Amino acid sequence: MSRTIGLIGGMSWESTAVYYKEINELVRDRRGGLASADILLHSVNFDEIVAMQKAGRWDLAEQALADTANGLVKAGAGCILICTNTMHLVADTVARAVPVPLLHIVDVVGHALVEAGMRKPLLLATRYTMEQDFYRDRMTAKFGLETIVPEDADRIAVHDIIFDELCCGIVKDTSRARYVEVIEKAAGQGADCVILGCTEIGMLIDDKDSPLPAFDSTKLHARAAVDFFDGSLEVETVAA
Repeated sequence: MSRTIGLIGGMSWESTAVYYKEINELVRDRRGGLASADILLHSVNFDEIVAMQKAGRWDLAEQALADTANGLVKAGAGCILICTNTMHLVADTVARAVPVPLLHIVDVVGHALVEAGMRKPLLLATRYTMEQDFYRDRMTAKFGLETIVPEDADRIAVHDIIFDELCCGIVKDTSRARYVEVIEKAAGQGADCVILGCTEIGMLIDDKDSPLPAFDSTKLHARAAVDFFDGSLEVETVAA
C-alpha cells in the first residue's frame, strides 16, 4: 500500500502552504535528519471553486474534487486530504470516487476534542461551514458533541475576514480582536473550546490569543496525514 500523501490544495493556497510546512516539520521531528514526507499536491484554482460555492453548484465542485482526487491516486497517492473545511461538504462523494482512504477533517478534529474531554465547541469557519449541517451533524452523530456557531452578525464578520483578508495573506490585529470577541461571547454561552474550522484561521489566532482552548483543524489534519505516512493512523479518522 502506498504511503504517499495526496493533497487537494489551493483552497486557499495560503493554508495549503501551512499543510506542506506542518507535514514536513512533523516528519522531520519524528524521523530526524533530512527526512521529509512523500507528498503529491494538486493545487486547484480557488477562484473557480469560489464561483461554484457562490452559485450553489456543489455538484460541479464535487465533480472537480473527485476528478482531482483520482488524478492524485493515478499518480501514486495512498490517501487523500481535502485541504479545506468547507469543501468537506462534498467529502463523501470524493471518498466514494477513489479506491484509497480519504482523511476526513471533521473526524480528525472530533477525535481530538473527545480526547481532550470537550463537549460544547464553538465552530469558527466560513458561512458555508457554519450554516450548513454537514459539519455539526457529523460532530453530533460520530462524537456526541454539541457544536455551536456564532450569531448571524458574527458569522458574517468571521466569514468576511477569512475571504477578504486571510485567503489573501492579510493578517490584522483588529480582525484578531474581533475573533476574540466572538469567542468570548460563546464562552458566556457555555462553549468549552473553539474549533478553528477554516484552514486559514490559524494564521490569525491560536491558543495564546484565544479565551478558550483552540483546536486548529489545519494542524490536526496535517498530523493525521503524517500518522498515515508512518502507518499509525487510527481507522476511525478515515472515510471510506
